[in-house]
Amino acid sequence: MGIFSGALRFLALAALSAAVVRPAMAETGADFFKGKTVTYVVSTKPGGGYDAYARLIAEYMQKYLPGSTFVVKNMPGAGHLIGANSIYASEPDGLTIGTFNTGLIYNQLAGLDAVQFDLARMSWIGKAASDPRVIVVAKDSPVKTLEDLRALKSPLNFATAGVGSAAYVETMILKNALELPIRVMTGYDGNDDQLAMRRGEIGGTIASRSSYETFVDNGYGRFIAQIGGDPAGVPRLNALVTEPAAKKLVALIRSQGEISRLTAGPPGIPEDRLQALREAYRKALDDPELREKAEQLGRPLDPAYGQDVHALVTEALDQPKETVKLLKDMLGGGRS
Repeated sequence: MGIFSGALRFLALAALSAAVVRPAMAETGADFFKGKTVTYVVSTKPGGGYDAYARLIAEYMQKYLPGSTFVVKNMPGAGHLIGANSIYASEPDGLTIGTFNTGLIYNQLAGLDAVQFDLARMSWIGKAASDPRVIVVAKDSPVKTLEDLRALKSPLNFATAGVGSAAYVETMILKNALELPIRVMTGYDGNDDQLAMRRGEIGGTIASRSSYETFVDNGYGRFIAQIGGDPAGVPRLNALVTEPAAKKLVALIRSQGEISRLTAGPPGIPEDRLQALREAYRKALDDPELREKAEQLGRPLDPAYGQDVHALVTEALDQPKETVKLLKDMLGGGRS
């Protein structure tokens, strides 16, 4: 009887231990996200390309992490710096990820005072697109070519997002490197720049081609130069400049277009959770419904994942001293 009671007690304790251990073991990888909310930070206000990509990606990542809830949180300001700083400083539990623009690569290289992150240390999940840069002018502008722009006697207003954004940094680089007679006007987030061009308040901008494809197709503006990608009838900027320093900077801008619409989390996300996020991201970008919606929105897809994106980012950060000096000179050094 005593032996029998002891055996029962042992079995009961074993069952209790299994019950206690099982939930802890279950909360690994994709199972961790069941019943939890993932905040997807978008470093712009609602509207525009980053927001469109983010909402599509969040919707389908939720689909491929069953039981999870994805919430998109817009954190605009300081040319994506506020959002990126917030993502970097968040708890590395896998429940905060987000998107920001590649202009932050320039900012880190130039040692911008407001940069509170190291992009090389972030937990990279993927990138959704390759998106070449274009110089766009309004339909009513007398400018038809880059040479027309360079020959202007009075400056043309060019819109950018906040200081630190890719649009701002690249506009400043090209303004200084090519001696363009433009007046840089900041604070145009989302689709504000397109509305301003239609009002006649703004004469041009430097932006991702996908954000302006429909605008130009509808006759509201024209492309006068493109950096990277297939120009499809638009002159390549690198063929229009001859100055060696300018060519180096144009090449740097081109490299950023290859890593567009990024998604990342803070450093230190546990490996099993990071792999689950990467797998959900991969499945989301492969989903035929997402691809159809992206096509309807005019948003190109050219995804890459995980370590491949980390390698692209670290390569972009690994610039020779001469290029970094040129970049700092173009941007006027670190700014807060």
